[in-house]
Amino acid sequence: MSIKIIGAGFPRTGTTTLKQSLEMLGFNHVYHMKELLVNPHNLHYWKTLSETGDTDWDGLYNGYDATVDFPGYPWYKEHMKRYPKARVILTIRDFEDWYRSVDSTVFRAGPQTPGEKLKMMGKLLFSKRARRVVKCIKFFKKIFFAGEMSGQFEDKAHAKKVWEGHLAEVKRYVPEEKLLVYDVRDGWAPLCQFLGVEEPKEDLPHLNKKENFKQMLPKLMKGEMA
Repeated sequence: MSIKIIGAGFPRTGTTTLKQSLEMLGFNHVYHMKELLVNPHNLHYWKTLSETGDTDWDGLYNGYDATVDFPGYPWYKEHMKRYPKARVILTIRDFEDWYRSVDSTVFRAGPQTPGEKLKMMGKLLFSKRARRVVKCIKFFKKIFFAGEMSGQFEDKAHAKKVWEGHLAEVKRYVPEEKLLVYDVRDGWAPLCQFLGVEEPKEDLPHLNKKENFKQMLPKLMKGEMA
């Protein structure tokens, strides 16, 4: 199989909605951070990609034909070289809304209070799977917060500069005819027009809002797709 859609948008830009929407349009499994958390033993593919710029693509994407969100988006250029016929979707949203969403969800992923930390230590002690999931979350934080954001996410002005720089670079790098800059609030029309398919009768799904993030994470930790 070959990847047909490459997501280049940051996390918390409607990528879960895009994943579900593409699957509703017939794309056979769309890779997303959730896939990695449910299958944390696959982290080695991404570590190799981050270290060398290449990986076992066939092993990584066995059964998938699209990828969105982290861990794929930081290497959208490498994906384009590997899958030259693929189209690219850059998900966007209002920066202020995005910043608040990231700050209240993935930036604070993991235990925050002393009680939560003790509970997590117990899980890590007895669960190999939990240890693997934590490694995936640490990998994300290393690449996104320490790397992309240079450890300065809490400086909103810096975060906005990185945000705007990423959008500009994707638009500069990806040929115009292969790129869709997409706000999921715009519904099916721009997505279906870009892909050349009919719009479904069902409404576009709007998923993974910040208010259900805390309920979603424990399921993923257990290996349940949320």
